[in-house]
Amino acid sequence: MDASYLFAQNFAKVKYEDLPPKVVEETKKQVLDYIGVALAGFMQDGAKEVRELAIELGGAPQSSIIGTEAKVPAPHAAQANASVAHSLDFDDVHEAAIMHPGVITIPTSFAMAEYKGGLSGKNFIQNVAVGGDMISRMGLATRPGESNIHQYGWHFTTLNGYMTAAAVASNVLGLSEEKMLYAMGIAYHQSAGNGQAVKDSALTKRLGPGFSVRGGIHASLLAEKGVTGSVNSMEGVNGYYKVYHMGDYSRDILIGELGTRFESENITIKPYPCCRGTHPSIDAALYLVKEHNIEAENIKSIMIWCGKGTQGLLGEPLEIKAKPRVVVDSQFSLAWGVSCALTRKKVGLSEFTEESIRDPKILETASKVGVAYDPAFDTGGLEPVRVAVTMKDGQTFSKTMETATGSPERPITFKECEAKFRDCINYAQRRLPAENAEKIVKMIKDLEQVKDIRKLIDLLCW
Repeated sequence: MDASYLFAQNFAKVKYEDLPPKVVEETKKQVLDYIGVALAGFMQDGAKEVRELAIELGGAPQSSIIGTEAKVPAPHAAQANASVAHSLDFDDVHEAAIMHPGVITIPTSFAMAEYKGGLSGKNFIQNVAVGGDMISRMGLATRPGESNIHQYGWHFTTLNGYMTAAAVASNVLGLSEEKMLYAMGIAYHQSAGNGQAVKDSALTKRLGPGFSVRGGIHASLLAEKGVTGSVNSMEGVNGYYKVYHMGDYSRDILIGELGTRFESENITIKPYPCCRGTHPSIDAALYLVKEHNIEAENIKSIMIWCGKGTQGLLGEPLEIKAKPRVVVDSQFSLAWGVSCALTRKKVGLSEFTEESIRDPKILETASKVGVAYDPAFDTGGLEPVRVAVTMKDGQTFSKTMETATGSPERPITFKECEAKFRDCINYAQRRLPAENAEKIVKMIKDLEQVKDIRKLIDLLCW
């Protein structure tokens, strides 16, 4: 039986009561985090134009666009809401799967809850958690044992987001197993997403998840009307793992303990607004600053040792990573993250702006960075790093980081997630009313008690 059937059955089988308490707690943090980063990204280039176009095109007033009073067709609302949440690269991530689950599952669930006419907090949590498990498993199963899957060129959140969004949307609609399978097949027919946008510093890097949720929702609505799609879309002769990965995947990882083990409990809330692969090096740099009271002007040189996957995506070409052309360059740069930590002694939203990438002090520090490959760090997923800072007086301080703040081994608490949410809404150019912010935090803390998730959505639209 194709894995598609098993995932469809899993959506129908798993109820809120079957979710472990940790999954419920992590899902609540995901929802609060998603809202914060979406509001912070409201006016970001790329996402802003997607929202403006959705409003300009208009159509049936089915679902809300966050931060506005506009309602548009559900696929377009979800696309706009996914795009803003991914625009700052601050949304949640599953490290080992190299996946951003929340930016797929949450905007899809919000849009479809309004389209359907309501969804309880418990059902919302179930939908996000089971969807997060699905997209994370799809990533984890890919090319097992390889540390450098970026070399194949796919952007996995976008690529896997189509089928996941279709399943999530179909579950909210209450479609039968057969129609959910069709929806996943229709979504698979659209599946795409590549990493060239990162290489070319293109705004489309921010928009990929939005394309996925728009396509996935459209697929579920077509399936509801009776359109058929392939039912062996994952493991068929021309299924996803054969076409996109040449059959190189682990079925055990993909479906093992499905319904009893939830990868959604291993989703990380990011502490820094940049690619997760940079976070171990930022943690190391911040540790060195605090431990040794380092002042940037006294630094002679900086070396970062990392694995091949990290080096290829985040370390090269060094002339661009150390001197970003645009903000997207800085979000995918070891040199930039470490230099911000050493120069400003913090790494937040204000370090990834057009103004900051022109800051002569950070650029001076970044000019001292070297990046080298260490095969010991070829671990796959979030790779370890070692950062060494040599001072002008000859002293060298170094720190190895095996993981990073926010990882399942070092999770962020709900209180810390709330602090990030408040930082995000304070950064946002369109400010959330203070009374709405307090109600949002309280409602998400008790999300399982909410009778209709549209009460939460209403707080996001003003």
